[in-house]
Amino acid sequence: MEHSKEFLELAEAAQSRVREISVAEARAKVEGGTPLIDVREDNEFAAGHAESATHLGRGVIERDIIGKFPDTDAELILYCGGGYRSALAADNLQKMGYTNVLSMRGGYAAWESE
Repeated sequence: MEHSKEFLELAEAAQSRVREISVAEARAKVEGGTPLIDVREDNEFAAGHAESATHLGRGVIERDIIGKFPDTDAELILYCGGGYRSALAADNLQKMGYTNVLSMRGGYAAWESE
């Protein structure tokens, strides 16, 4: 997917403020019980997603996160299609007081290819 320069600047700024982890690190953490959150659109999630993922799309995650994951110190891993939207979501969750949120580099595309 081609992204605008403005979107890339915004996403890269968010990436500089969040902790990113590899797919291998994410898989190990998920196997240990860390929640995996898919922030993609409904149709993307319906087309395929990581087996244990909870769906909280970018349009609703800030609104609904407290209801699903009220512990703001709990470790959470976010992913999207390629890693940009999850970084944006992680950045916002940090602004909401979440202290241990991670963004998976490469997103679902990387998850599927590994």
